[in-house]
Amino acid sequence: MASVSTRQFNTSIHIMALDGIVNVNSLFTFAVFLGIAWYPTADPAATLASFADPACVADAAIGESLIAFHVYSFSSFLFSSLVASAVKQAIRMGQGGGEDHGIAMNSHINAAALRAGILMSAAGSVFGCVFLMLALVDLVQIKLGTLSCRSWHSLAAVGPLVVLVPFALVVFVGLVLYAFAR
Repeated sequence: MASVSTRQFNTSIHIMALDGIVNVNSLFTFAVFLGIAWYPTADPAATLASFADPACVADAAIGESLIAFHVYSFSSFLFSSLVASAVKQAIRMGQGGGEDHGIAMNSHINAAALRAGILMSAAGSVFGCVFLMLALVDLVQIKLGTLSCRSWHSLAAVGPLVVLVPFALVVFVGLVLYAFAR
């Protein structure tokens, strides 16, 4: 039988990172839940701008994709939080149920399992952010007009969103991969 390689880690940093993932995912999950609960219809009366061209009004397909992206985002954040909580619990069990009393905690844990859990949790967060961004793009199209009409308000709302979120995700993924290699 092959032996599982375990390494002794100072796990307090891992637990703090996992706590951060769970906390941020909880906020995003709450925001997504509110987005699902408050369903902005594709009704022309629900838009915030007046359109001379009826083609600029979002159709039902955009409303359907808005809900779908909210559900995908919710699922991704929930997956990420559950995996992070499971890894955190595994670390604590590896310490013999030890508690954090402000001192560095050391544990003998499977390094590959720890890295895989953190990587899966990070991937869930990334997918959740992408789906949330796509849902917000659909929300802008419903409220301010479709992007195909090139409305100033729609483009001004979507522009920073599709630039800043992917940039932040690239930084996040880079740092996760850097930590993964360490």
